Amino acid sequence: MSSFHVVVIGSGPGGYVAAIRAAQLGFNTAIIERERLGGICLNWGCIPTKALLKSAHLLEELKHADNFGIMVTETRADFPAIIKRSRGVADQMAKGVQFLMKKNKITVIEGNAKLLDRHNIEVEKDGKKEAIQADKIIIATGARARSLPGMEIDGTHIIGYREALTLPEIPESLCVVGAGAIGIEFADFYTSMGSKVTVLEALPKILPVEDDEVSALVEKSFKKRKIEIHTGVTVNEVVKPAGASKGKVKITYTTAKGEKKNEEFSKMLLAAGVVANTENLNLELLGIKTERDRITVNEQFQTSVKNIYAIGDCIPGPALAHVASMEGIKAAEAIKAVSSPGSLSYHPMKYDTIPGCTYCHPEVASVGITEAKAKEKGLSVKIGRFPFSASGRAQAVGETEGFVKLIIDEKYHNILGAHIVGPSATELISEYTLGKSLEALAEDFIHTVHAHPTLAEAVMEAAADCLGEAINI
Repeated sequence: MSSFHVVVIGSGPGGYVAAIRAAQLGFNTAIIERERLGGICLNWGCIPTKALLKSAHLLEELKHADNFGIMVTETRADFPAIIKRSRGVADQMAKGVQFLMKKNKITVIEGNAKLLDRHNIEVEKDGKKEAIQADKIIIATGARARSLPGMEIDGTHIIGYREALTLPEIPESLCVVGAGAIGIEFADFYTSMGSKVTVLEALPKILPVEDDEVSALVEKSFKKRKIEIHTGVTVNEVVKPAGASKGKVKITYTTAKGEKKNEEFSKMLLAAGVVANTENLNLELLGIKTERDRITVNEQFQTSVKNIYAIGDCIPGPALAHVASMEGIKAAEAIKAVSSPGSLSYHPMKYDTIPGCTYCHPEVASVGITEAKAKEKGLSVKIGRFPFSASGRAQAVGETEGFVKLIIDEKYHNILGAHIVGPSATELISEYTLGKSLEALAEDFIHTVHAHPTLAEAVMEAAADCLGEAINI
């Protein structure tokens, strides 16, 4: 039987980061993975989707190259080559995780893990079982695409994000059910590839967690690209072709206005959230408490069984890769703090400073609360906006769609929320995220000299607009 100080179950962006941090802290560490190192994010999520979107955005730019004085006679998508590049990027990143495991002397164990008791794990692969003993265990099993009743993912007619990454050909028409980040990103990509895309969302707006102004701009932008969007929708019935037939999926839905529609699509992409991978771990045997499909934890990520920790998409909270990574670091540090009191200063996770990003075009990023949430809380706020149309850099690069919106406390001028839609939004949000984390005031952004011409000047200008001091609008 192999024994370790720390064993991590799952090697996604939470698990492999937790393992590395545990190894850095001096623990003899192992990681168990049933598929490929890197988990969903590196292999089937964050990384390959961004590779696809880069191809899509480049194709869109080439279509408008004449605006920059460049004549391109033909532009077309080589779809198999685009998919191949995306898979190559994912493969390279997975190899990088393999290197990091070797570098940090972390033992990699392949197979499905099952808890036998609070210190013993059974790992099964190809019918063979291996016993593993651990002083501390970190569960980082992640989540998978959620199926809905009557809309179960079959991988052929109704697909999830995994199948959407490796389709053999561009679907003539695509219905995307769910307008969160995943649904909107794939709607963006397949529209650029030439599919006729329809988005159906049950809630009143697309990108439901984003500020209302941001969601409205993205919807307007998508509709300009002939993407059909229906919000407040009820899907009544989904009828698939029989067997492996290449026939179309028939969808009946009711719009927010009560109009009933019957349409057919080549494929249906279900992007209605995720479900945690917690059902086969033997949690009930150990008495580990759960909330629906997710494991409940305390501030140090301990479960109800104190030597077992859990992080990432399998616990309550935002299902984001960067959240899982930081939780992995915090869990490993919590283990160290308990094992060696005084060895390090433990700082709990700051969930109010987590950025959210959607890599569609235009990009979307935010941190903190929305204007609607501020009003709901009864907060007294000041709001500043700066449009990219007033940015010299945005004009120079030909991407003027969008804006920066900053919400600050009226009295103290600290950041309550920041919302960006437009070029490089997912990069620019880090400035506000750091500022919020450090409790910076609007004045701190105004007094910080930003290079000119840069898109980041919009961050400064929005802060200035909060206080009536904007220069370029």
